[in-house]
Amino acid sequence: MAFEEKRVWVMILVTIGFYVTYVVVLLGRAQDTPLPEVPYVAPLLWSVGGAIMVSIVLHVAISIVSPEGANEKDQRDREINRAGEYIGQSFVVVGGVAALGMALARWDHFWIANVIYLCFVLSAIVGSTAKIVAYRRGFQAW
Repeated sequence: MAFEEKRVWVMILVTIGFYVTYVVVLLGRAQDTPLPEVPYVAPLLWSVGGAIMVSIVLHVAISIVSPEGANEKDQRDREINRAGEYIGQSFVVVGGVAALGMALARWDHFWIANVIYLCFVLSAIVGSTAKIVAYRRGFQAW
């Protein structure tokens, strides 16, 4: 497995793990409270910060355990990364447009923040999935 593919696997697994944890914490706090009234800011920030921190630690650990190729990217890696980022970034745009519409409609901050976070997560998942498929099934540059 290419080093860059290992990094993509870390990204997708950490993203899913921290988002699921965030949702579980949020729903656990909700019980008899309407969702917009649940304190969500701290868990959201911990989730994002924790995911960033764990990703960095895991990338360093992978570099230490299997250093071959850690500092090397070939043309294929760069093209797969670029294509995956283009595919994933569509969800960032969707999230931005959705958040704008929600803000204009004066929705609660809870919903706006959570739709943005969800779209960031979907962007990472879809982009990472596209990269994994390209590594596993081959990549045809256009």
